[in-house]
Amino acid sequence: MKTYSFPKGFLWGGATAANQIEGGFQEGNKGLNVADVLPGGKERLNILMNAGFDFEIHQDQYYYPNHEAIDFYHRYQEDIRLFAEMGFKAFRMSIAWTRIFPNGDELEPNEDGLIFYDRVLDELHKYGIEPVVTLSHYEMPLHLVKEYGGWRSRQVVTFFERYVKAIFNRYKNKVKYWMTFNEINSALVMPINGLGFSIQKEEDKYQPTFQAYHHQFVASALAVKLCHEMIPHSQIGCMILFAPVYSFDSNPENVMYALQEEHLFNYFCADVQVRGEYPAFMKRYFKEHQIELEIQDGDLELLKEGAVDYIGFSYYMSRTEKKVKTKEEATQGNIIGGIRNPFLHASDWGWEIDPIGLRISLNKLYNRYQKPLFVVENGLGAYDKTEEDGTINDDYRIDYLCEHIKAMGEAIEDGVELMGYTSWGCIDMVSMSTGEFSKRYGFIYVDKHDDGSGTLERKKKQSFFWYKDVIASNGQNL
Repeated sequence: MKTYSFPKGFLWGGATAANQIEGGFQEGNKGLNVADVLPGGKERLNILMNAGFDFEIHQDQYYYPNHEAIDFYHRYQEDIRLFAEMGFKAFRMSIAWTRIFPNGDELEPNEDGLIFYDRVLDELHKYGIEPVVTLSHYEMPLHLVKEYGGWRSRQVVTFFERYVKAIFNRYKNKVKYWMTFNEINSALVMPINGLGFSIQKEEDKYQPTFQAYHHQFVASALAVKLCHEMIPHSQIGCMILFAPVYSFDSNPENVMYALQEEHLFNYFCADVQVRGEYPAFMKRYFKEHQIELEIQDGDLELLKEGAVDYIGFSYYMSRTEKKVKTKEEATQGNIIGGIRNPFLHASDWGWEIDPIGLRISLNKLYNRYQKPLFVVENGLGAYDKTEEDGTINDDYRIDYLCEHIKAMGEAIEDGVELMGYTSWGCIDMVSMSTGEFSKRYGFIYVDKHDDGSGTLERKKKQSFFWYKDVIASNGQNL
């Protein structure tokens, strides 16, 4: 079996999001955020993908899994100890904006929230685990959504800047690696999560979406500048959802369509954050969709000054496209669109499995930008079964991760500069897209179920021991 050479100091670890693991949704003076009003189950995906959501909690009608999640808020010491046992070099986490500024527009931060993350970061450092912190991960303060219209409002840039200053000032000696907005490009299909609003049925979606994006780009650039000024020894990156787009066949019409889709979804946000300017291909797109951005004096200069240091990205699947497609051809589980690829198998949730696509992604990104890359999400959501003796044999997860790690090894041989790999959902948590607990990604099983029942007991899966060996051997033992 071929072995791969990963760089010395490679950041092996796992990734999570505050809203999907913490729980304690009203403890420590935390305010409500967007994730707190999203119910679990199929209804969540309908809300994410369709118009007209009211951003209210209907406790008599729905179950809200993020309210307790897996109770990391009270169990972080136990969980971090398990991460350390696996040998994690890094742990990707996010800070809940509403723990620091409960409404989002306060003048002073909430000390209870700051203390909580002090404790989490100190616990990670106790075991020599490097925190990789996302500033905003799908949990915008609900007050900013209701009172300001989310990122539609330029005022939100000021509120975000205040939040970032408070975070950087507090944790400047505890965090070396930062990212601004999680999967920023995902708002092209799910604006609720990233931009904090739902397109109304009678409303043209293009103008508000791209104006909100401009505000977010300005906010990201401000965060980068602040990071460089306040924590010069640290690095700060963007974070995108990357899915290479294949043409269904060699028909030039389909090839051109796939290229346009890849430009818009994979490269638009990355170009602005990495190169510091709007890409040329968006000029035609803005013209064709009658989009006129309100750009203030100094914004374009700020985007240049606020270019990121590295590119963090998630990789779960590739996407296959043709210009004209039928409903029958569409993939069932792939929320970013496309048609079924006859050469790929799919997960329990219909996400097509394509390890070579990760190597393709790494090559495309590195050759386009020449910036260090960091795979900060990758994993398999699957149904796990606990055997009578208590073991959880998730060989399917090991196979999935093994093939994707091999693809990273090949990309490194191709010349790609890769900083690290944090597998998504290193511990079972609430699924973002469906709000389910049964969609499990972790090396650590959590006894929590879709109806809210369960003891929250943690158990090591077979993949726990496999990944421990991978890390200990720096990717030699796969």
